[in-house]
Amino acid sequence: MANRQAALELVSGYSLEMTGKDVPGLMEAKDTIPAGTKINVTFLGNEDLEMRVSAAKAVRELGFIPVPHISARRLSSRAQLEEFLSRLQDVGATESVFVVGGDPATPEGPYEDSYDVIRTGLLLDYGVKEVSIAGYPEGHPDISTDVLWRALEDKSLSLAQQGLGATILTQFAFDTDPVLAWIEAVRARGIQSTIRVGTPGPAGIKRLIGFARRFGVGANAMIVKKYGFSLTNLMGTAGPDKFVTDLSALLAETAPVTAAEGATTPAAGPVKLHFYTFGGLLATSEWARDYAAAQS
Repeated sequence: MANRQAALELVSGYSLEMTGKDVPGLMEAKDTIPAGTKINVTFLGNEDLEMRVSAAKAVRELGFIPVPHISARRLSSRAQLEEFLSRLQDVGATESVFVVGGDPATPEGPYEDSYDVIRTGLLLDYGVKEVSIAGYPEGHPDISTDVLWRALEDKSLSLAQQGLGATILTQFAFDTDPVLAWIEAVRARGIQSTIRVGTPGPAGIKRLIGFARRFGVGANAMIVKKYGFSLTNLMGTAGPDKFVTDLSALLAETAPVTAAEGATTPAAGPVKLHFYTFGGLLATSEWARDYAAAQS
């Protein structure tokens, strides 16, 4: 029962990811997604300003909280950043944003990374109250571990100094062990922000493996077996049932921390899930609904 309660707490209050092209999928899934759910809207190179803003507006109008992505290395100028923030503010979509470095090997403008955007101070000017920043439990294929830790610390400090809330949103994972070790390392550095663990929504196994390789996430035979599927059967589909159940149990077992008033919380601190919806918003939200019902 304790493990079921831990699993229910972990999956409750999840967030989702969508692209600017996923508005029809959002409409299809809207009745399955809890009101007030945070829905991240990506900043892809093949989508324009209108598409990104329209998607954020749709999220808002359907009763969810839009979290538009700001891709630092894709911004050609400070003026483009201000235009994007202004347009988002016009549709009520700036309270929460996710600032990420982005894919281009060479920045398209003045921003080398997400820290460069955060320290402009512009986010406050456009009504931003909470900023999500990236976390990498399994590292980054192009950035050293030391640099990743320093960036996380610098961004967390800058956001705190500006009075902005912070959430850490991680790459998606197949293996609970590096995720838990990384969470403990984050807390050991004194960073107490909510961590949203990137979790693949239910999708075809072949597609999941493809995304894992693309984003530098470990997907060897031992890890995917632990996650709950086999590399010898790539035609099937897989959901995160085992991953979420195992992670919730591990989080619940972390040594509790006792506050001054006597209340205790797990040392892992506040941890939730962020679903990468490779199989679609409806499939993911239905999975979350059914999984939660099974724990109740």
